[in-house]
Amino acid sequence: MTYCVGMTLDKGLVMMSDTRTNSGVDNISVFRKMFHWCVPGERIVAIMTAGNLATTQAVISQLEERTKAPGERRPSVLEAPTMFQVATEVGALLNETIRTRQMSDGHGGGPRFTASIIVAGQIKGMEPRLFMIYPEGNFIEASFDTPFFQIGETKYGRPIILRGYDRAMSFEDAVKLMMVSFDSTLAANLSVGLPLDLLVIERDRFEPLEQRRILANDPYFKTISSSWGKALRDAFHSLPAYSFEDTKQSVPIE
Repeated sequence: MTYCVGMTLDKGLVMMSDTRTNSGVDNISVFRKMFHWCVPGERIVAIMTAGNLATTQAVISQLEERTKAPGERRPSVLEAPTMFQVATEVGALLNETIRTRQMSDGHGGGPRFTASIIVAGQIKGMEPRLFMIYPEGNFIEASFDTPFFQIGETKYGRPIILRGYDRAMSFEDAVKLMMVSFDSTLAANLSVGLPLDLLVIERDRFEPLEQRRILANDPYFKTISSSWGKALRDAFHSLPAYSFEDTKQSVPIE
């Protein structure tokens, strides 16, 4: 499985993904799920993928080829005039790849090769933008009401982000919030695993402000994990105690 988060801030965009893929408890591998392309001073485009690995790798390979192939070729993420056009091209390619694989495997109507993608980035003279693309190729854009997107195993880390997110927060606090969200997901689901990939895109910078891989022995992540666990235990023990004596006055359940 997968867990990826893309977040919009006043200062720019923050993205984080895990790297675990598995087809059973005895077949676990590490594959990168975050990719980016940039033209310094002009644009940066980043993508995170979730779903069938062969499908998402086929999409990324084709996007990569479009940025390199000379002469006549289909539109590249480095040439699209707007981020909306980038999302449109990625969505069309994802849907085409899924349909082609389904037909070639004899599953024309099935969801076997499903996948989803988060697209983020900025083109000079325009705002940073964030999109979530569905297997059908359609997509939605982040807004003030929906300032972040998740794909993959989303349910364990979502409450953390909902409670801690602030559009005006610093990049450092956003990374910390994401690490807590990922730590909660890692603890609850074995299909999501380290290492984690991080990408920070500062407004009008057009190249990564921060790009790194967070390994299992990363000192800061280990500190976040242990400190968050202790904070939860401390918060639990600080809550008012439950008393059986207090419930004797309650109406009994028939």
